[in-house]
Amino acid sequence: MTLSFRFAIASDLHIALPHTVPQHTTRFHRTELSIPIFEQVLEQFAQLDLDFLLIPGDLTQDGEPENHEWLSQRLSDLPYPVYVVPGNHDVLEREGGDRSIAADMFPTYYSQCGYGYRNGASKSLYYACSPISDVTLIGLNSIFFDDEGQQLHTGRLDKEQLIWLEGVLQNHSGQMVMVMVHHNVVEHLPGQSRSALGRRYMLENAPALIALLQQYGVRLVFTGHLHVQDVASVAANSTINVSSSVRQELSTGDRLYDITTGSLVTYPHPFRILEYQQTDTHQATLCFETKRISSAPGWDDLQALSREFMAEQSSRFMMRLLTDPPLSMSECEAIELLPHLRYFWPDITNGDAAFHFPQFPQAAQLFFERFSAPQAIDNSATLVI
Repeated sequence: MTLSFRFAIASDLHIALPHTVPQHTTRFHRTELSIPIFEQVLEQFAQLDLDFLLIPGDLTQDGEPENHEWLSQRLSDLPYPVYVVPGNHDVLEREGGDRSIAADMFPTYYSQCGYGYRNGASKSLYYACSPISDVTLIGLNSIFFDDEGQQLHTGRLDKEQLIWLEGVLQNHSGQMVMVMVHHNVVEHLPGQSRSALGRRYMLENAPALIALLQQYGVRLVFTGHLHVQDVASVAANSTINVSSSVRQELSTGDRLYDITTGSLVTYPHPFRILEYQQTDTHQATLCFETKRISSAPGWDDLQALSREFMAEQSSRFMMRLLTDPPLSMSECEAIELLPHLRYFWPDITNGDAAFHFPQFPQAAQLFFERFSAPQAIDNSATLVI
């Protein structure tokens, strides 16, 4: 069987109509640019022969009904199918609130974006569908709530969802299966699953999901949330230890790849174009490239200005990296290193970063240099699946 299709990924749109743009000054997001930037992306998609578009969560700024309404209507106007999953910004409380929709309303807004395929409970936040013949897309929900209905700030797949997922995988055994979920499944940063700063972007029970996907030969997971361009993988049929997984490109298949895509409203404002090819010999490849939005209203040189904005906003975050374990520097020691790290986080988000800090104390040098990408596959690559 031969199989060929082209699709795109745009993640963490944070769509905000003008009256819903937040005013707090510490945010990384350029939310006021969300709609004009998204419209530019759609203009570029119109020049391509896309089979479908994936949006792995954080569709809206903070789950506002009017933002969900605007986006769902805009997506329904597109000439190709679009598939979405909820992000932590899309449903803030299980029962909803003054500003955010209730969890069971999310599938209602996006019934045309995968949820119309869901059998059984129509208000479930996960689904399986067939975007094209011989391909199954599974959209998972990683958002969950405490007993009071407040969203918890880490991702998790509940037991019911994992049971459902195994049934879907059993029924589609031997078919090409892709998975989309908001929270990261494989580490994209060193020690991400152990770090207080990093683990909130990962699934708490990622090892359980990885084991299940590997059992049924799934090779591709698409995530968002981290606002970083990165490709991470774990070997198939290996003992799962998320904290020891290494980002790398291999010429062999038998790996589970977690491809996370940066946010359209933060530097470098990226989106991906991907092509999947499978030959009669069952060898398959995924070829992808990254494109970036270069300008926006009031931001003629969006890339340069946005990079500077992120550098400025990330200084508090970098101070915490320096003063938290394992470095545990004093504030005076951290302040001396801070100027050298001005562009550290923008370079991380851009993907394929290479870091050299020979002027740092050895512990700090080793800590920050290990964030370098082993190989340049975060933005453009051909993976053997």
